[in-house]
Amino acid sequence: MSRNLPFELINHPGIFVAGIAIRTTNHDGRSQTDIRNLWTKFMSENIAGQIEAKQSDDIYCVYTDYENDHTGWYTAVLGCKISGPNDGDGMFTALVPKGEYRVYKPEGRFPDCVSDTWRQIWQDGNCRSYIADYDLYRAGAESFEKTKTEVYVGFI
Repeated sequence: MSRNLPFELINHPGIFVAGIAIRTTNHDGRSQTDIRNLWTKFMSENIAGQIEAKQSDDIYCVYTDYENDHTGWYTAVLGCKISGPNDGDGMFTALVPKGEYRVYKPEGRFPDCVSDTWRQIWQDGNCRSYIADYDLYRAGAESFEKTKTEVYVGFI
């Protein structure tokens, strides 16, 4: 359970992320397929390279527009951080609002460690805001397997 999963509680300033989006659900593993396909499109079409106003090469996957909780429909947005809502170069722009967030640092084999972290968070969904959460994939890893990731979960 996530109670045993270490996290840091932070007061997040809020950010905008521009990129591509898909509406999905965790039901029957659909989100795994949908988000994998979103990643394929993001990488094969060099979406990050099309976001001229991106603030860094870090990649964000924002989960927002929740129907209810992690069992319902939500929107996944894969993109880059931008400075404001009008800097998205015509792409889907998501707002991660300011507020309190739990920050988890997945450990283990990437990318499995990220999905393992989310499964543990889902087991203890108490006090989640279900407004916006996101994964941050740090640029500059020496290999895919060594990608540094942080999971930010909105908290009430």
